[in-house]
Amino acid sequence: MHAISFTALLLSMLAAVGLTATAGMKALKDDFDTVALLEKGQILLTVVVLAVSAVLVQALVVRDFSYVYVRDYTDTFLPLFYAATAFWAGQNGSFLFWYLCVALMGWCMIYTPGYSRLDNRTKVFFWLLFFLIEIFFLYALTGPSNPFMKLDPAPAEGRGLNPLLQNPGMIFHPPLLFLGYAGYTIPFCLALASRLSGNSREWLELCRNWNIVAWVFLTSGIILGAWWSYMELGWGGYWAWDPVENASLIPWLAGTAFIHTAIVGRTRKSLLRTNVFMVALTFLLCFFATFVVRSGMIDSLHAFGGSRMGVPLLAFMIATLLMTLYVCLIGRKDDSAHIDDFASRPGMLFLASWLFLCLGGIVFLGVLWPVLSSMWSANPVGLDAGFYNKVCLPLFAVLAFIMSICPWFSQKSGISDKTVLSLVLGAGAGAAVVMFVLGYSQPLALFSAASGFMMIVSIALYFIRNKGARAFLPSWGAYGVHLGVALMVIGVAFSGPYKEEAEAVLTKGQSMTVGSYEVMFNELTHDHDNPAMDTHAALLTVTQGGKPVGSLAPEKRLYRNFEQSTFAEVSVIPSLGEEIYATLLGFNEEGAVSLKVSVNPLVNWIWIGGTLSSLIAFLCWRKIERR
Repeated sequence: MHAISFTALLLSMLAAVGLTATAGMKALKDDFDTVALLEKGQILLTVVVLAVSAVLVQALVVRDFSYVYVRDYTDTFLPLFYAATAFWAGQNGSFLFWYLCVALMGWCMIYTPGYSRLDNRTKVFFWLLFFLIEIFFLYALTGPSNPFMKLDPAPAEGRGLNPLLQNPGMIFHPPLLFLGYAGYTIPFCLALASRLSGNSREWLELCRNWNIVAWVFLTSGIILGAWWSYMELGWGGYWAWDPVENASLIPWLAGTAFIHTAIVGRTRKSLLRTNVFMVALTFLLCFFATFVVRSGMIDSLHAFGGSRMGVPLLAFMIATLLMTLYVCLIGRKDDSAHIDDFASRPGMLFLASWLFLCLGGIVFLGVLWPVLSSMWSANPVGLDAGFYNKVCLPLFAVLAFIMSICPWFSQKSGISDKTVLSLVLGAGAGAAVVMFVLGYSQPLALFSAASGFMMIVSIALYFIRNKGARAFLPSWGAYGVHLGVALMVIGVAFSGPYKEEAEAVLTKGQSMTVGSYEVMFNELTHDHDNPAMDTHAALLTVTQGGKPVGSLAPEKRLYRNFEQSTFAEVSVIPSLGEEIYATLLGFNEEGAVSLKVSVNPLVNWIWIGGTLSSLIAFLCWRKIERR
C-alpha cells in the first residue's frame, strides 16, 4: 500500500495542476462554464485523500512498522487510541491530516447555501485559488513530508510515541488547531476570488459562518493546548510563551481582529480592502505557525527538528503575500474606514481590532527575536515570559475594559446610555475596592479582574435592557463569547499573580505547608507490572485547618522506549476556588520524595470560560438562503 498511496497522492497533484490550469485559462478567456468540472475535481481529490488517510490510520492501528512514520511514532505498548492519534503526532502525518481537513472543507463548501449564491465567475476564481493551496500540500506529501516511506526489512518494534504526547490533550488539541487552520482556507479563497471577480461586498456575509467555525476550532485548540500543558508538563502553569505556543496564538489574534473588522465592514459597507487583507493575514499566519514548528529556525520545546519544509513554506508564504497585495491593490478603492467617531461602537470595534493586531505583532516579533538578534549578536537569545507578561498582559486588560464599555456606545457617535455605563464603571470600581480590601493589591491583576467583572455586569445589563438582543440568537452567541472571555480574564488575573508554591523533600509521615494547606506524605508506591512503563506514585493527604481536603498521587513514569529520562504525571484536587496541584520531582531508594505543591486560585475559570466561548460561538451562525 505504500506505493499505491504515494502514487494516488502524486496523481492527485497532477490532477490539481490540471484543474488549476483549466480554471486559469477559463478565467483569462472570461469563460466560466467549467464550474461543474472543478467541483467534481475537488470531490475526487477529497475521496483520494480520505482513502490514503485511512491507509495510514490502519497502518498505525495494526502497528505496521514497514512504514517509517509508524515506526517513528508508535510501538506495541502504545494504547490503541494513542496509536490512532499518532496520525497527527509527527510532521508528515500532521501535514496529511491538515490537507485532509482542507479537502473536506472544500467538499463541504460545494453544498453550502453561501456557495450557491456565488456567480460562476467567482466560483472559478475560488477553485483556482483553492487548488493552488492543495497543490502545495500535495507537493509536500509527495516530497519533503511523505508519510508513506517504506522500511525494508520492517523492524520488529517501533520507537514509540513521546510520553508527553500520551495525554488526552493529544486526541483533541492538534486536530482542532489543524481544523482551525484549514477553516481559514475558505474565507481566504472566497475573499480573494470575490475581489478578483469584482463582487467585493457579499463575501463577508457568505464567509461569516466559515469564519466562526475556523475561530471556534482554533480557540478550542489553543485552550486545550493550555490545559494539556498545565496537566502534562508539571510546571504548574498553562502558558509559557514558548515559540510553538505563540505560533498558534498569532493567527488567533489576527482572526479575532478580522471578526471585529468584518462586523464593521458588514454593518457600514466599508473596510473592503482591509477585510480582504485581514483574512489573508490570518490565513498566512496559520502557515507561519507551521513554519515556526517545522522550519527548524526557532528552538522550542516541541518544534520538529531536521525538517525539509522550511524553504517550501517560506516560498508559499511569500507567494501568497504577493498575490494578496496584488489583489488588494486592484479594483475598487472605496474602502476607507468611514468611522465617524472612535467614541462609537464601530470605533470601539476598530480600536479593539488594532489592539488584537498590535498584540499579534508583538508576539510575532518575540517569536522571531532570536533570528532577528542573530543579525547583530553572536549569542542571540529568545525573549522570556517576563517580557511577554509585561507587554501583552496590560494590552489584554485594556481589551477587556473596552469590551465592557463598548455595548453602551451608539452606532454613530457618543454614548447611548450614560446611566448604564455609569453603573458598569461603578461596578468595576466597587469590585476593585473590595478586592483591594481583601488583599489583592497588584495593580495589573486588580485592573484586569475589575475589567472582567465589568464585562459580566455589562453583558447582564445589556440583555436586561435590550429586548431585541434577547430575541436574537446571534446576540446570545456574541455576548456569550464575551462572557467566557470575562471568566478567563478573571481566572488569569488571579491564578498567575496569587499562586502560592512550595517545594520540599519529605520522608514518610512528614508534611509541608503551602498557603493555608498542610500536605502530608504517606507512602511511595511502585508499579512494575505495566509492560509500557514503571510507575512510582507519592500518596499525599491534604488538610486545611485540620479538616481533610482530599488526596493526591503525583507520579514519576519511566517509559520502556524512553528510558533516558523520567516523566512527571501531576495530580490535582480540582476546585472552582483554590486548586491544589502536586508534582513528584524525584525520590530516592530510602523512600524520601521531592515534591512541588502549588495552590492555583481560580485557574479552572480559564477552562470554563474557554469552553463557553468555544461552544456558544456557534449561536452566532446565521442562516443563508440558497439562490
